[in-house]
Amino acid sequence: QVQLVESGGGLVQPGGSLRLSCAASGIIFSMYDMGWYRQAPGKQRELVASISSGGSTNYADSVKGRFTISRDNAKNTMILQMNSLKPEDTASYYCYAVHGLLKGGLNWGQGTQVTVSS
Repeated sequence: QVQLVESGGGLVQPGGSLRLSCAASGIIFSMYDMGWYRQAPGKQRELVASISSGGSTNYADSVKGRFTISRDNAKNTMILQMNSLKPEDTASYYCYAVHGLLKGGLNWGQGTQVTVSS
């Protein structure tokens, strides 16, 4: 029932920007905490950014000041605006959703690839 669909990944040069979107269905979107993980081959999965059902945000130190997470509850969509991209940002990016009060297991999207290269 729960579906999370990412879009917006692609190839970009260092210093460029990308806008990732996560469209959710099958949940009461406004009640869920949302966020983005990323994983590169041979590396640990990293929590990039999160936004609570109340709108509070958190960022990994590696992206702080460059990425912005936001949500539009009316459109059941979460956004990750990625600026000043670096080669080390190259990874598969995964959207997740978890109920803000009940918690429980995370719901995941299929992922979208971001490649930063000159």
